[in-house]
Amino acid sequence: MPHRIIEEKCVGCGTCAGECPVEAISQKGDIYAIDPEKCVDCGTCKEVCPNDAIVAE
Repeated sequence: MPHRIIEEKCVGCGTCAGECPVEAISQKGDIYAIDPEKCVDCGTCKEVCPNDAIVAE
């Protein structure tokens, strides 16, 4: 069950989307969002986010 969300401090760099192994992250306006239906909660996105914008829900 996915437990990650992208907070408002996301700057829209796209690093997380490029690293997601299941393509669960997509751009929503100026920032990115995690699709809870696709997310496998691997934590890769959190590890690569330069702004620490991805946190446990």
